[in-house]
Amino acid sequence: MIRVRSLALALSAMLLMSTAAACGSGGDDAPKNVSAETAALGTLTPGVIKVAVQPYAPYTSVQGGRIVGLDGDILASVAKKLDLKVEPEVTDFAGMLAGVQSRRVDLTVGGVAWSEERQKQGLFTDPPYYSPPAMAVRSGKTYKTVSDLEGLNLGTVEGYVWVKSIQAVPAAKLHAYPDANGVFDDLGAGRVDVGFLDPLLIIAARKQRPDLKIDTEYLTPPTAAQVKAKPAYQYFQPYQTGFYLPKKATRLERAISAQIDAMYASGEMEKLVRKYGGDPKQFLVPAADVAPARRGVDRPQDWTPPSIAQ
Repeated sequence: MIRVRSLALALSAMLLMSTAAACGSGGDDAPKNVSAETAALGTLTPGVIKVAVQPYAPYTSVQGGRIVGLDGDILASVAKKLDLKVEPEVTDFAGMLAGVQSRRVDLTVGGVAWSEERQKQGLFTDPPYYSPPAMAVRSGKTYKTVSDLEGLNLGTVEGYVWVKSIQAVPAAKLHAYPDANGVFDDLGAGRVDVGFLDPLLIIAARKQRPDLKIDTEYLTPPTAAQVKAKPAYQYFQPYQTGFYLPKKATRLERAISAQIDAMYASGEMEKLVRKYGGDPKQFLVPAADVAPARRGVDRPQDWTPPSIAQ
């Protein structure tokens, strides 16, 4: 989920993060006996990893002081192996990014999409998973390609990258909402034909709100020629997510990436994706453009993105 907010919102979010940090638990709750190896990771508080997070179930929620959901479970596993205590700070998406970029927190998680522009202001780990181009559609309706979307009412959340993609579809009408609930409500009421949202949200909504009578479909990604003709179509392709860290947190990024890669190899990542209703072949197999996008940018030329066996 790539989201863009106005400068005013970003500044407001930064103020919110400052307040949250000032009201947080501080050093009193930090582990008393921190190993040299853990301290060398360079977190703001040794032994603690401060994480900005937005309520975004089933990817992230804070319950009883813990981050739960797919990203929360992945982070909990990584933090345990690195001997770090996870300390969440709840904010909005703009606040998540601002907290990292100003180094008020050590990390943010929650389906944050890698982009060349965003990596200039922070560090991305290897992808904990990939997000396929999912569509919420009314039961019985089928849309497979971008051409199928022409002239339709298409919904998404304000600031998501799909706003740009939708605006590029000929004769399509954009319906942008403050949150996913608005998309689902209007989809169920027939005011929207297709909703572009993160896939686990659609899977969860279908289970929780059967009255909506919606299904999940995956868009056939546009061709390279289509993207060249309309660059905004790139956001109709699968995107790689990452945990996002401050620019100077190189040791911590490398340590987390190593643990993420190990979770692919051990099968742990596949189990977590299945736990939340995801298809591992959709979530844990990189598209062909993932490696070229990052090679020579924030990864070496021989970088291979993590993947399960195909």
